[in-house]
Amino acid sequence: MELKTVYFEKPGRENTEEVLRTAKQRAEELGIKTILVASTRGDTAIRATEVFNKSRVIVVSHSTGIREPNTQEFTEENRKIVESKGGTILTATHAFGGLSRAMRKKFNMFVLGEVIADTLRIFGQGMKVVCEISMMAADSGLVRTDEDVIAIAGSSRGADTAIVLKPVNTHDFFDLKIKEILCKPHF
Repeated sequence: MELKTVYFEKPGRENTEEVLRTAKQRAEELGIKTILVASTRGDTAIRATEVFNKSRVIVVSHSTGIREPNTQEFTEENRKIVESKGGTILTATHAFGGLSRAMRKKFNMFVLGEVIADTLRIFGQGMKVVCEISMMAADSGLVRTDEDVIAIAGSSRGADTAIVLKPVNTHDFFDLKIKEILCKPHF
């Protein structure tokens, strides 16, 4: 089998439109109806709901308090727009963070979740995020673990990475299989 992977010269939001176009084309080819999108503030989420208007779009945001206690970065205005376009927003503890981050902050030590996250980052920040959001969505019951999805993420703002995978629950992480890398930055 021969498949095309798009490589971007550098990471970042300037790749968002091409990521969404590439992911939509592949979703149509494979008959994938569920799209996962990482979005911190909601701008990428809005665009994804516009592009994937015939698909089920699940947006995974940062957990509340990740930057500052009691603060949610996904704006209320963007939340309303995404939901009005049929998107679902999941806000939950990051699968690789959570207690691992607490251990690092309190005891200055790295534990398994952060080691796995850093290992995935050798393929790019977006690759770590697409794996993480797929587990978060599976753990919340928003995606099934027996159906392929397309997961989209980025390196900071916007999107620069898209993959096809079959999600797993966090406790089954080592069974996660990335089936196709649709696009990512070329480092």
